[in-house]
Amino acid sequence: MVSKEARSKVRVNKHRKLRNRFSGTPERPRLAVFRSNTHMYAQIIDDTIGNTLVSASTVQKDVKAELDKTNDVAAAAYLGTVIAKKALEKGIKAVVFDRGGFIYQGKVKALAEAAREAGLEF
Repeated sequence: MVSKEARSKVRVNKHRKLRNRFSGTPERPRLAVFRSNTHMYAQIIDDTIGNTLVSASTVQKDVKAELDKTNDVAAAAYLGTVIAKKALEKGIKAVVFDRGGFIYQGKVKALAEAAREAGLEF
């Protein structure tokens, strides 16, 4: 019987390949997205110095209070607007989108589109 590699290992390998193609700079930091079964997380990172400039997640009390569920498409879209507003407050207008090895559909796509509509460029 042929054994299949675990889906999480496949995702990590895809993320490694993606990270070889781009990195965050001070002019254009990286918007990294991670989703678990229960929450979503987004960070804007400057990879040259290894600093997280802005972060938001559905675990935070102010974000969680606005949501019915923390693991659906609506929560992802709200998180996209939150991260975009925080980034614009810090003067970050353009980012590189890092989907973290996740397929660009559903929650990841909703977060990205909401961030674009809120004013981030990528």
